[in-house]
Amino acid sequence: MKKNNIEDQILVIFGSNGDLSKRKLLPAVFQLFIDGLLPERFIVLGAGSQEKDEIAYRADVNDALKTFAKNSYIEYSDKLDAFLQKVFYQKVNNQTEEDFGALKSYIDNIAQTLNIKQNIVYYFSIPPFLYEVVAANLVKFGLNNEENGWKRIIVEKPFGYSYDSAIDLDKKLHKGFNEDQIYRIDHYLGKETVQNIMVTRFSNGFFEPIWNRKYIDRVEITASEKIGVGDRGGYYDTSGALRDMIQNHLLQVMAVVAMEPPAVFDSDSIRNETVKVLQALRPIPSGKVADYVVRGQYISSAVDGVLQKSYREEKGVAPSSKTETFVALKLFIDNWRWGDIPFYIRTGKQLPERVTEVVIHLKPAPHQLFKQLCLTEPNNMIILRIHPDAGVAIDFGMKIPGAGFKVQNVNMAFHYSDLADKKIAEAYERLILDCMIGDSTLYARADAVKASWKFVDTILNAWKNDTEIPLYYYDCNTWGPKESNNLYDDKFMKWRNPFSKFKTE
Repeated sequence: MKKNNIEDQILVIFGSNGDLSKRKLLPAVFQLFIDGLLPERFIVLGAGSQEKDEIAYRADVNDALKTFAKNSYIEYSDKLDAFLQKVFYQKVNNQTEEDFGALKSYIDNIAQTLNIKQNIVYYFSIPPFLYEVVAANLVKFGLNNEENGWKRIIVEKPFGYSYDSAIDLDKKLHKGFNEDQIYRIDHYLGKETVQNIMVTRFSNGFFEPIWNRKYIDRVEITASEKIGVGDRGGYYDTSGALRDMIQNHLLQVMAVVAMEPPAVFDSDSIRNETVKVLQALRPIPSGKVADYVVRGQYISSAVDGVLQKSYREEKGVAPSSKTETFVALKLFIDNWRWGDIPFYIRTGKQLPERVTEVVIHLKPAPHQLFKQLCLTEPNNMIILRIHPDAGVAIDFGMKIPGAGFKVQNVNMAFHYSDLADKKIAEAYERLILDCMIGDSTLYARADAVKASWKFVDTILNAWKNDTEIPLYYYDCNTWGPKESNNLYDDKFMKWRNPFSKFKTE
């Protein structure tokens, strides 16, 4: 019997000396080790371009954990040495074929020495242009061969740069790996609160009956960041908010919110339903992109007396860049459940709060008996807070104590922090563990990636080809261009701006 029913295996991290590996991957694997979730025979094999031995690499891993997993590093210092003994290193230049031959020899030797079956997860913590190169080199030296154990690859976003490039990359990866071996990671789907959206809907009899066009007026999804692009300007200027956040993260969150109940709760059934949502997205009409999408870019402005850089002043950003740091869009899902109900999605940098949440706006009661006596808007809301202060709130009207029937909106809220005795796994912990056990539920499937790119490509092509589509500018610490409110048909309607502390008003 394997420990926790997880087979013995090897985790190979390409780009092991990079920022993602140090900040996220190594701390996540260390936490899995602390929690007793790794098999007895397990190693982490760093594959990086720097020349070093395993002693030097273990010292680097130690420093990374000390910096980026500080609490666990201190609290579980007694487990650190045992974990580091499972860490190894092999120099691999991703574009040098011979290095993959050396990698194969190293894996063969260490697997034999430590008596580990060659079940291998290859984590591509590398720039996207190297995905196909590394995959091809793995295939060339038989490192995808499953005769001596299964092989899986984890690919970070962005998966492609456009619809055509995503299809091309997919074809190249499939030359050596089957679809069930490819895990396209989206750390948003690994968040506990995103997964809980499904539980909230499908395990409660009072939610699912109203989760449709008859009772819901609109859905808003917001993912805002309080900081600018920082030292990611070089990458961000070739990506932008639409590619960086909406094409993968937020369209996937929307699909989870809008999906039909799966027949059974397994990976294929769940992903079948989310794909149907993405495939049902109504294409934005030609020449109408500006009516459905608003883009913006932050400019230099003072925040609490401190002058913030404009986007164009950030390191690595072109001085005349038109890359968007804010996007708000309106879309429709053409199916029976959601026909003609608008979904509003927005994301941006240098906004007032770092918040991710979904707001379900319910339609008002058919006859508003107390409309004239309401001190706030009578519409009810279901708020699904993903980050921070995660939880669920329901906003509804109540009579104010005293004479008469004055009504005020109040809310009932559940905070995940109330589950003080339960540890909530970080997204990368959950997703890496899922790949180790072969559960792809929270990973994006090829057809889902293609469907989201197909929708987004229309917008990107319009921005590229139509110079009349405006790029609006907004001050730092504001909720983006005011023009984003023009997406609503009702001129009195506007975005609900969330607070950092989870509440409705």
